Amino acid sequence: MTVDPPIVALLEAFRSHRHFLVTSHERPDGDAIGSVLATAELLELLGREATVVLVDEIPNIYKTLPGVDRIVQASDVGEVEPDIAAPVIVLECDGIPRTGLAGLEGRVLINIDHHASGRNFGKVNWIDDAACAVAELVYRLAKAAGVEITPAMATCLYTAILSDTGSFTYSCTNAGTFAMAHDLAAHGASPSQIARDIYFSNSEGKIRLLGTALSNLRMDGAVAWSWVTTNDMDRAGAGAEDCEGVVNYLISIAGVESAVFLRELPSVDQYRLSIRSKGKVDVAQIAESFGGGGHRNASGCTLDGPLPVAMERILSQLRTGLC
Repeated sequence: MTVDPPIVALLEAFRSHRHFLVTSHERPDGDAIGSVLATAELLELLGREATVVLVDEIPNIYKTLPGVDRIVQASDVGEVEPDIAAPVIVLECDGIPRTGLAGLEGRVLINIDHHASGRNFGKVNWIDDAACAVAELVYRLAKAAGVEITPAMATCLYTAILSDTGSFTYSCTNAGTFAMAHDLAAHGASPSQIARDIYFSNSEGKIRLLGTALSNLRMDGAVAWSWVTTNDMDRAGAGAEDCEGVVNYLISIAGVESAVFLRELPSVDQYRLSIRSKGKVDVAQIAESFGGGGHRNASGCTLDGPLPVAMERILSQLRTGLC
């Protein structure tokens, strides 16, 4: 079997060191969390040691993942691993700032990503924007390494793929995606239990906040948008993680080709944007123009307020993209 050169380089890097740090982006999603846990187990199956560190807390819907308790929350990698010789595997990031972690400068970085906005910032880089999730790349690494995928690893990888493909609805989903999901299920992942954990474990605050967001729904032709403020979140008893997925309700509207959801950030006059497209608009390019990134049909960025200004900036781009 022919192995891609990036995989060969990655496996050689894994063999060349004893201990690794594994991390991903701030505000971790299912792909980030499932993939760091699966990568850590892969390293251990190869006889290596791994420490998993993320800058932000794990959302509640992913706290049932096997091994999640091993994740260390820290703002500086030096607090976790003072030995700067230990390489850092960075998943799903287009650069060091995306991790939110201090102390990565000067360390050996191994960069694995699947975003169109991915960049070669590591000593070893593997960027494949055709992959449905970074978990797919971890899966391919495990297969190339010849390790037996454990039920825990299968659960983490399946969770990552399910969440990052929008429940197998995004355009990156193909026959290979389902073959991979089948293999992970055969190795111990429970599709029904994982789906329940992700989609049927919402907090009351999230549902109340969703009501507010949908009441703020606005439409202009094929563009839909909505927003919530920090006051809205406080009244609903909701947190930042409860805003995840709201934009999917907007893009699900018949006739809508692009949608954006804006969340006010606490203590600063800024808004976090989740942007979606059904294919006519490349929202990755739009997000990148604002300092963000992601995929053609699903991206994000942060804009300065006030709200009407941030809203007009993004809506102008989305309308132009549909012209």
